[in-house]
Amino acid sequence: MTPIAGSELEERIASFPWWYYRFEFDGGVRTPVLSGASVNRAQQLHRYLFDALLGLTGGSLRGLRVLDLGCNAGLWSLRAIEAGAEFVLGVDSLEMAIEQARLVFEAKGVAPERYRFEHADLFAFELEGRFDVVLCLDLLDQLARPVELFELIARSGAELLVIETSLTPVPYSYFELRHLEDALTAVDQRLVLVPSREAVVELAAEHGFKTAPLAHRISDYTGLEDYRRGRRLGFLCAKRAPLDGLAVARQHREPPWWLQLPAAGARGLGARLRRRS
Repeated sequence: MTPIAGSELEERIASFPWWYYRFEFDGGVRTPVLSGASVNRAQQLHRYLFDALLGLTGGSLRGLRVLDLGCNAGLWSLRAIEAGAEFVLGVDSLEMAIEQARLVFEAKGVAPERYRFEHADLFAFELEGRFDVVLCLDLLDQLARPVELFELIARSGAELLVIETSLTPVPYSYFELRHLEDALTAVDQRLVLVPSREAVVELAAEHGFKTAPLAHRISDYTGLEDYRRGRRLGFLCAKRAPLDGLAVARQHREPPWWLQLPAAGARGLGARLRRRS
């Protein structure tokens, strides 16, 4: 099959209202993005997350089947194919993202038997076949059913799991209820549960995974302020592969929330607490 290219590719790219990721194609064609910061973010996270993953697989994903949950326009699915994955299945609840991913793979000339993209509700999706690697990037903090998500991951039979998520900064296992500002990023509803670092580790352990919270390998924090502040982290999980060689992130601790209030608010809170005691 001849890859789509030239003016036809440009027209099809332009038919979408926006693109989150920048993809580059032959002939200088590329997808538009709102900010160069998003380009740097993707480059930094590739080095941070994929280098750690490939370190456990001998530098390649050759012969492995990859499940990309919340795949968006297929950037990480494409990175898996470029790393030699035998097959990638991408699933996302946003129909436009799936259409973009299919266009990207067609334009890149990836053989159709090596990939499939499905527009589906993750929690109603019937997973067929077994997978070796699961990618769960920017997803865990976008839903209200984290246990069900891990049950889906467990059904895949995967040995390796990569997680990238925002965190609530408490030093114990905990989920914080938040309201998403952007409805497009919500998987099932706009009220979501954001995990602490320990909650991610415990959830993974409950489903048979050892977990390494990955130390940052970020050289430029442009577009990654959440990482700079310790509010986001990547995790590499494995069932059998040893994780001892991975650099583990130090626990990021913040003062209790009541000490972060403006002075007047903190004084008022202190008065209320004293009245109750």
